[in-house]
Amino acid sequence: MTGFPNGATLPSGMTVDVFAAAFEASPTPMVVTDPRRDDNPVVWVNGAFLALTGYAREEIYGRNCRMLQGPRTDPTVSRAMREALAAERPFEGEVFNYRKDGTPFWNGMTITPVRDQTGAVLFFFSAQADMTDKHRLEVAMRDANDALERLVGERTADLRSALEEKTALLHEVDHRVKNNLQVISSLMLLKARRTPVGEARDALQGMADRIGALSTAHRMLYSEGDVSRFDFREFTADLIADLAAGLDGDRTRIETEVEALALSAAMAAPLALLIHELATNALRHAFPEERHGRVAIEAHRCEDGMRLVIEDDGVGVEAATPNPSGFGRTLVEMVVRQLRGRLEWSDAGPGTRIAITIPLAEAAL
Repeated sequence: MTGFPNGATLPSGMTVDVFAAAFEASPTPMVVTDPRRDDNPVVWVNGAFLALTGYAREEIYGRNCRMLQGPRTDPTVSRAMREALAAERPFEGEVFNYRKDGTPFWNGMTITPVRDQTGAVLFFFSAQADMTDKHRLEVAMRDANDALERLVGERTADLRSALEEKTALLHEVDHRVKNNLQVISSLMLLKARRTPVGEARDALQGMADRIGALSTAHRMLYSEGDVSRFDFREFTADLIADLAAGLDGDRTRIETEVEALALSAAMAAPLALLIHELATNALRHAFPEERHGRVAIEAHRCEDGMRLVIEDDGVGVEAATPNPSGFGRTLVEMVVRQLRGRLEWSDAGPGTRIAITIPLAEAAL
């Protein structure tokens, strides 16, 4: 092979010609340059390199490999390669080069210094590869990924817009239901005031209060940012604030210890009825004849869901004045069944204790 570098140590029995023939037959493009000559020119290439670049040997020998560079060659990569060769260090990278006909291609290369026995660099040997298809695939994948991200972004924006519209609609529904319930409650209270004292008046008053509790539930849902969940601690505090507004604080009080639980919005109305009914019943019947006392409301997460306890230190169920026309206990039992819960009535000694276990399969902390 004309111009093949001599002076390298070869395996026993292998001549330079045999070694050169093996390199010439390799499908991997190969280049040898001589840094001892001016401008580190090319002194040997194999046929695969000629096929890659489109040049003939006589057009390459004696010239620096920068002849393959062009307007789109990254100067940062070129500078890194020059610095590595100047420091007699190996270099590995990809350079945007040009063939003889001007066709650009990505040239992946490793350049290795070849030293003599004293450590002096005799030649630089470079094995190369056409990486154009790899880059083309990377560009195609990047474009496809960008298109997918745009599609996902557009779809996400559509879903966000639809969710915002749904949220606004549900808020509006809660707002209107709240207003309508307040109107109904006010009408019933007005009718109660015009009804003679007795069972009918008490019934109207009780129904108005229950409707007011439902109105409070919808008011809380209207104020929540997440229409699918509500904060049970804040919800209970709001309900109890309405109940405690008319109490004589020196005689009776309501205490709460409620864990912060995010519950399904579907549970708001039945829980409002449940807490209102049990707390109101305790306040009305547990403390007759100006008796002092307290009503405690506790709610915590438990293994089976949520444990709601309403307890008073009043006269107890047996001593309370019976109310044949009342249906508070029936209402409580109906609501507990609706919530798929368990209801336990017991003597608190003194007072009454109602414990309710409610599954929270659809709720989250």
